[in-house]
Amino acid sequence: MTGVIIVAVIGLIAGLILSISSIVFAVPVDEKQEAVRACLPGANCGACGFSGCDGYAKALADGTAQNGLCSPGGPDVAEEIAGVLGIAAGSMEKKVAVVQCAGHCDNVSQKMEYQGVDTCQAVSMLYAGDSACAYGCLGHGDCVAACPENAIKICNGLAVVDESKCVGCGICAKTCPKHVIAILPQKFNQHVRCINTDKGAMTRKVCKTGCIGCMKCQKTCQYGAITVKNNNATIDYEKCQNCGKCKEVCPVGAIK
Repeated sequence: MTGVIIVAVIGLIAGLILSISSIVFAVPVDEKQEAVRACLPGANCGACGFSGCDGYAKALADGTAQNGLCSPGGPDVAEEIAGVLGIAAGSMEKKVAVVQCAGHCDNVSQKMEYQGVDTCQAVSMLYAGDSACAYGCLGHGDCVAACPENAIKICNGLAVVDESKCVGCGICAKTCPKHVIAILPQKFNQHVRCINTDKGAMTRKVCKTGCIGCMKCQKTCQYGAITVKNNNATIDYEKCQNCGKCKEVCPVGAIK
């Protein structure tokens, strides 16, 4: 019995010390921040520009962040947060992942057959990939494995995004070692599906639909929304009017 009593006393003393410590060293909880955090989906993707949902919730509660930056949550989450903070939800533009490459197996030649660890990261670290184009999608599916919404699949050696499932979280874009995936507003229909910056003749040797920097799209666009730099066309979506004329004049079909 003596041993039992000693253990019980030690337990009571330890419990008392822990209780006092929890009160003395307690971290104040911001109830507003906790309420906002409960509204967020918990993807921790960083699409909002903050470290994660906790960081965004803190910034919203402090009034230092704009509402409506959570792409995975969409307008519904923005409305919930607006109700908690007593602010306007505002309009939210839906964004989706866009694969800036059209180099599937029918368009790009293969320089070798790769046998090894079946990931884009492994292939990228070892060499530029088995595709003849050193800039294009590697097609080993790292983005597929990373996507929490199952919105990406590999078709004919190329990553393809299902926009009906994509929430624009940007995880796939961060995962891609070639950086061929961009998060862009869904309302735009025209995208340059190539990031190759080699000269046109070199691009044509490796890909049927690679941008050759001919500048026809730039000369055609009356809104100044598309420019060619380093042999590659880039669309300024703040100026783009979705007219589609750039796509019509592209001789290689790099704009899709």
